[in-house]
Amino acid sequence: MAYKITSDCSMCGTCLSECAFSAISEGDPQYSIDPEVCTDCGACEAACPCSAIVEG
Repeated sequence: MAYKITSDCSMCGTCLSECAFSAISEGDPQYSIDPEVCTDCGACEAACPCSAIVEG
């Protein structure tokens, strides 16, 4: 199951550089993860400083 970004996202951008598959994109008002591209590797979740990324 793909990861998702919750409303706790602070738009810091840390997750963008961690995603090797470019599944994360800038949205309004927070980043979002494309479930069709996400491989469930968990790198973004580990890197998020505000714990805004959770398993979907």
